[in-house]
Amino acid sequence: MCNKRQGRAAITDEGKLGSLLTAIDDYDGWPTISAALKLLILTCVRPGEVRGATRSEFDLDKAVWRIPAERMKMRRPHEVPLSRQALDVLVDVWPLSEGTRLVFPSIRSKERPLSDNSFNAALRRMGFTKDEVTAHGFRVTASTILNSRGFAPDVIEAVLAHQDPNAIRRAYNRASYWDQRVELMQQWADLLDEFRRRR
Repeated sequence: MCNKRQGRAAITDEGKLGSLLTAIDDYDGWPTISAALKLLILTCVRPGEVRGATRSEFDLDKAVWRIPAERMKMRRPHEVPLSRQALDVLVDVWPLSEGTRLVFPSIRSKERPLSDNSFNAALRRMGFTKDEVTAHGFRVTASTILNSRGFAPDVIEAVLAHQDPNAIRRAYNRASYWDQRVELMQQWADLLDEFRRRR
């Protein structure tokens, strides 16, 4: 089953997601793109936040990615807990951007990030159509599966860095749910591994 929200195609079936994850693992194109796609689905951030990620934003020892406000859609800084699997991706890709600012530099220039279309072009190369999945749809995938499995909605929303639409609740609820987010990100990464094995 595929889900479309605001024109963003997303895989919400766990079996099909397993096939997508395996296709990303087996991708024979530029290794930086494969690593970036893995980090994208593991962290539930937006594609532009992964593409523009700088090495200085990551504290691998503390397993946290600190995205500054100017790179976030809502213009608020966002801290992302890194699962063991996300750390593995970063450790593997880290040497490929040695001596540069960006974690995922462009194929053409190490000073420029991957292009807007690089993720979706890779997904097309893997055989997935634009009606099946888009890189931005990975967030829909995570939200749908985590909600359907009964994880706490407020924690999921905090993971997605969504702003509460209720102004009063937003003003009073300053909880970042950090400990719960750390736990959820690890559970999500473990689920992704399970989906790979089940396919």
